[in-house]
Amino acid sequence: MTRLLTEFGMGTSLRRQDYTQAARRALQDALWHNSINLAELYGQPKEAMQITVEIGVQEPDRVDTAALADIFPYGQLEFSVVKGGLDVPRPDGLPTVIANVALSVALELPA
Repeated sequence: MTRLLTEFGMGTSLRRQDYTQAARRALQDALWHNSINLAELYGQPKEAMQITVEIGVQEPDRVDTAALADIFPYGQLEFSVVKGGLDVPRPDGLPTVIANVALSVALELPA
């Protein structure tokens, strides 16, 4: 597989401390800024794309990756959730959650 594209995004959960929602918003941020037709450019079906999603949040175990898969209409998904992002303290003691995302798209290219 050859990585052809990497996109970055940032998303937040302002009041609910919902790490999955923050990750969803970060993915949307990364995806919604462009429309890239990589598979068609290389004469391959969209389903052939290998999409690697790396999510950084302060509490990785609170991200439900299965709930994020519906963002992608095609492609083979691989999720990795790691410690990262940022929890920003608020006066009420509950943080605003910030998630960072890097998503990469790869295809098997002919030699």
